[in-house]
Amino acid sequence: MTAGAARDHRGVHGGTEPRHDRAHERTRDDHDAAQDDLDAPWPRGISRQPTMRISDVLRALGQEFPSVSHSKLRFLEEQGLIEPVRTPSGYRQYSQADVERLRFVLTEQRDSYMPLKVIKERLAAMDADPDSAEHPAPRLAGTGSPARRRWTAQAVAEAAGVTEEFVHDLAQAGLLPASGGTFGSGAVEVARIAGALAEFGVEPRHLRSYRTAADRQVALVDQVVAPLRSQHASAARGRAASMASDMGELFTRLHAAWVRQGIDDLG
Repeated sequence: MTAGAARDHRGVHGGTEPRHDRAHERTRDDHDAAQDDLDAPWPRGISRQPTMRISDVLRALGQEFPSVSHSKLRFLEEQGLIEPVRTPSGYRQYSQADVERLRFVLTEQRDSYMPLKVIKERLAAMDADPDSAEHPAPRLAGTGSPARRRWTAQAVAEAAGVTEEFVHDLAQAGLLPASGGTFGSGAVEVARIAGALAEFGVEPRHLRSYRTAADRQVALVDQVVAPLRSQHASAARGRAASMASDMGELFTRLHAAWVRQGIDDLG
């Protein structure tokens, strides 16, 4: 057999893989990858390659959630809300999709005071139907416009649909704590609700007692979770943050129930 014939013979039966077989393998791999993406939980279309350390995750989320910590991430993991990959040496590694799920959890806790149990149920529903239009659109943490951490009176007024003078009235009434002439992101929601009440003739000065009651509730929550927060164990501090969020939600629901009951009694 000539050398050329031998090479041709090996190309069919020997150690060199035929080109059409390699192409078939690539096609099959692409199909499998596409199927895996269709079967993936929320959010789809974002890398699930575990390339991020916990420090990378904290850096990506820190601007929007300054209080997020190692202990908070570990606690959320213990509650089954996130499942980072463990390396053979035991280190946690996260993907961009993991970070998006964390963003969702932290946002729901911060903006809606939603208990972790309810957040977990929402994530399960989103996993069952990741493409539903009702679900929030994912945004890669650390990309796009950074979250605004401090707001001017003008910015609050524009976002809430009220006048700048009204924002200053709220601040003077003690309803919008200011620091250096600026406000936190929660000021927008307060101004929006207060503006709606103003249409019924409810002025900022009428709302001072509500602000005082809210401060007392926060102080009570702080008193309850302080023993856990003072512990050095990361799990205890994470549990304290979760308890505070859950208690805040319960106080909100209790207040709403009392108001509804009182309104019903008006006949």
